[in-house]
Amino acid sequence: MNTRYSLHHIHSAEEFSFSPAEYSYFKYGDKSYAEKFAKELFEGFIRHYEGLFDADKEIVILPSPYMAIPTASNFLCFYFKKCLDFYLFQKGKKSSILSKINRNHTYTTDYGNLNFEDRKNLIANDTYYIDKDFLRGKLCIFIDDIKITGSHEHTVNKILNEYDVQADFIFLYYAELMNFSIDPKIENYFNYYAVKNVDHIAEVMARAGFQFNTRIVKYILGLDSSNFEYLTSKVKKEQIDSLLELAISNNYHLIEEYENNINALTQTELYYGY
Repeated sequence: MNTRYSLHHIHSAEEFSFSPAEYSYFKYGDKSYAEKFAKELFEGFIRHYEGLFDADKEIVILPSPYMAIPTASNFLCFYFKKCLDFYLFQKGKKSSILSKINRNHTYTTDYGNLNFEDRKNLIANDTYYIDKDFLRGKLCIFIDDIKITGSHEHTVNKILNEYDVQADFIFLYYAELMNFSIDPKIENYFNYYAVKNVDHIAEVMARAGFQFNTRIVKYILGLDSSNFEYLTSKVKKEQIDSLLELAISNNYHLIEEYENNINALTQTELYYGY
C-alpha cells in the first residue's frame, strides 16, 4: 500500500481553509501551532483511515528527512504521534514508533522559491539513509506540513525503492496544493505571511512555545551583520547558546554564507566566559 492524505486542499491563491498566519508562525518555531495542526490532522486522518488500525501491524512515524536540526514538520510529527498513541492506548494496542530518514547534506537555497524540477535537482544532490530492516512489514506514516510540487514525496519514494523497503506507506500532509496553475512560490507566501523581518523573528523567539528548527536557524545565520547583531541583542543568552550548538551540529560552520555570523556567536560565547 502506498497512499496519501491531506487535511486542507489549496484550490485558490486567495482563499484558504487554514490560517496562513498560524502556518507562518509554525514554520518559524512556534510549537503551539505544531500541536494545533497535529490534532487537526489526526482527527481528519482517523475519520478516513480508522480501519487501518484494526490489525496489529506495528506503526512507524517518520517526519521529513533532516540532519541534526529538526524541521518544523518534525514537531508536527511529534504531536501527531501523541494523538495517535493515545488513540492506540484506548484500543489496547501498542504505541507507534518514531523514526527518521537521515540526510548528510544541507543547503542555503530557499526551497519555497523553487519549482518541482529545481527542488528535485537540489535534493538529488543529497544522500539519505533509512533502516529497511527495521521498517519491514510495518505501517510507515510519513508526515510533512505541506505538499506543493510533490518533490518531497518523490524523493522519499525513490529512497524506499532504492532500499527495497517492504512495508505499507502513507504520506500525510497538513495542506496540499491541488490547483497546479498556481505558482509553487505560494509556499513562501505561507512561510513569510506573518514572519517577514527580524522584529517578527524576535517576537516568535520570545514566545513560550518557541523551539529552534532548521528554517529559523538558517534565516538567522543568513542575516546581514547589522540585522544579526540587532537580533542577537534582543534574544536570551540561552537561545544564543542553542543557536551556536545547533549550527555546529548541522555543519553550518562549513558553509561560507554562514561563517561570519557563526564566528560572531563564538565571540559571544567567549565574552560570557565559555
